[in-house]
Order: sequence, then C-alpha cells, then structure tokens
Amino acid sequence: MQFLQILSRKPGSLEVLFQIPFCQKQFPYTCLSTSACVYSKKKKVNSYEHVDQEKYKNLVHSVTSYKTSAQTPETILEEDNLFYGPPAKHTPPVKAGTKTPKNWVPLINPSKRILPASSDSNVPMKIGLQRTKMPSVTRILQQTLSPQQVFCLERWKQKMIEELGKEGFEEYTKNLFLQGELFHSALESIFLSGETAARDQGRNDVVAGYLSSVEHVLEDISEVKALESGVHHETLQYLGLVDCVAKYRDQLCVIDWKTSEKPKPFLQNTYDNPLQVAAYIGAINHDANYDFQVRCGLIVVAYKDGSPAHPHFMDPDLCSQYWNKWLLRLEEYMDKN
Repeated sequence: MQFLQILSRKPGSLEVLFQIPFCQKQFPYTCLSTSACVYSKKKKVNSYEHVDQEKYKNLVHSVTSYKTSAQTPETILEEDNLFYGPPAKHTPPVKAGTKTPKNWVPLINPSKRILPASSDSNVPMKIGLQRTKMPSVTRILQQTLSPQQVFCLERWKQKMIEELGKEGFEEYTKNLFLQGELFHSALESIFLSGETAARDQGRNDVVAGYLSSVEHVLEDISEVKALESGVHHETLQYLGLVDCVAKYRDQLCVIDWKTSEKPKPFLQNTYDNPLQVAAYIGAINHDANYDFQVRCGLIVVAYKDGSPAHPHFMDPDLCSQYWNKWLLRLEEYMDKN
C-alpha cells in the first residue's frame, strides 16, 4: 500500500496537507502530479502601526458609530466658540452722507405764497445785495473746507508760485477774477439785449472763447427771471449773489456760470459748486422778494479755448442731497463763529 501526498509550499518549507492511499496494481498507468508556485509579495508597511490606538479609541468609536453626521447648527456653533471664541459684534461705519443737520429747514418753503405773474414779469429781477452782518455763501464754504481740500489748494498755490513767482501768481489770480466778471457781464448783455449784439461785442475781447463755449447751452435757456440778483435766507440768516434764474429745457433752475482752464466733465469735478447752488435755491425759496420757488440747479463750466462747455444739471433729488450737505457746512460755520 502506497500513499499519495498533497504538499503545500510555504516560504522556506513544504508541508503535508493530506495523503491518499492507493494500490499500484489497481492503477498501473495512472500518475498524478501537482505543483504550486507561490510568489511572495513585499509586506506593506502600515503607517498606523505605531499610533497609540488606545489614545484615539474614543474618537474612532464616535466617528464609526454613526451612519450620518450628528452635527447640528448648535453643535457647530459650540465648536466654533471653542476653537475661535465667540463672534465679535461688528457695527458698520456710519456714512458721512447719512448725517442729518440738527437745525433742518426744508429746501422748498411750504408756507410761501406764489403770486400771479405781473405784466412786467418778462424783465429779469436784479436785487442789490444787502451788506449786513449775515455771512455770505462763499464765505461759509471757504471757512468750512475739509483738511484735504485745504491741503490740495495750498499745494496748488505753492506749485503756481514756484512757476510764476509770488507777483506773477497774484497777477494770474487777478486776471482770473477779471475774466470771470467780464464773462458774467457779457452773459447779462446776451439775456438783456439779444444774443447777436452780445456776440459781436465779445468777438475780440478776452471773453470771446467763453461765449463760444456756452453757445450751445444758451440755446436751451429761456424765461430768465433773475440776473446777478441778491438773495438771503430769512430763517437761516445767510446771503448770496445769484448769477441767473431761468428755465433750462423747461425746468426752472438756479444757474451758476463757471470758467475753467481744465475740463470738468463730471459734477464731482466742480467741488463745492453744487452746495453753492443748493444754498442759493434755498435762499430764493425763503426770500420774500421772490414770488416763485426753484427746485433744480445748473452748473455750466465754460472754457477759454472755446471748446464746448459742460452743463451739469441738478434735479430736485440731487438738489435735496446737496441741501442737506450745505446745512451741515452752515452748522459747522455757526459753531466756529
């Protein structure tokens, strides 16, 4: 009796699994042969073998014991408070434009009586400016400039003095004021005596370029009600001199004529001029000498080289915004004085 052995190969040895008895006589021609080739792979190194399993046992259990996340908004907030502390309460900064005047007076006078138009209503009003102790709009704005505005003006002045010298700068500013006065005088002549005569008058003088610059704007102006006329606010006690009150594209406006050597295509390029216009509108509406009220404004920037002027129209909403800013500047002036 012989035995058939089934062997298993292990690394370095052979091991008998089982053996089967058989008779050689019964199976004279049968031969069974088995072989196995086992390739040993390099054992992978487990990066977690040296981790303290006992230390993280509770953490592993809490993670693996839930099929879904057990976090809620409350638990997340608790974790955030634990790691980062309670959330800091942030108050948004207050915008400068949201500040309201203490002594607020409406731009439009609700108690003003509008009288019927008189027979000579086509003649523009021209009221002399009363010299009183009341401050002017120009003075109030000059004495309430922001530090940034003061810095820019002083830097510009020093730069001009370096280029022109002190006497040259004084002559330069004198000529600017003179040109402005002549320009306003020429415009007054246009509205009073006709555009053609005024154009011929200013053809060869220093304001010819300015008149050419505003020519396209003058086409949209009609029904002039006041020219170089004094106004004063009876309640707020300030005064000023209005360049013009007329209709611009069928909207009654306070019109302010400005001259400039540099282009000013946007309203913000005119600095405090919108506040000046708003101040004049409020003064007219609270001045008993004027039997009408104004809700809009217009700033016209004319250029000496004759390039087309930039008209900046201020609708009632925009005028109201600048009126509030003017009231703040007026309060600042009153506090200082």
